Amino acid sequence: MIVHSDRGGQYLSRKMKKVIKTFKLRQSGPPRGMSRADDPYDNAWAESFWSRMKAELDMSKGGYENIDKLKSALFEYIDGYYNTMRLHSSLNYLNPSTFEAEYYRKTG
Repeated sequence: MIVHSDRGGQYLSRKMKKVIKTFKLRQSGPPRGMSRADDPYDNAWAESFWSRMKAELDMSKGGYENIDKLKSALFEYIDGYYNTMRLHSSLNYLNPSTFEAEYYRKTG
């Protein structure tokens, strides 16, 4: 699993580094997984996705009962809504699945 983050203190903390190491996660971007200093575009797409997910997925404040329920909720949101139904202005108001299908249809 890849963790997308900015250079915020919570992502630089010892606790977060321990979580990443314990669960054998990987951080995105350069170097050590974060945006370069003063480059707001490194993880702009990830920041946008997390912002939309937080707003659109009704995640409970207390978290989920177990990892399986979290995985199910995330899969349902990402594959059942975000990629297949949600219209994206950056994709000419298509969903990602339709955009990708049309791209491959046009490019052969």
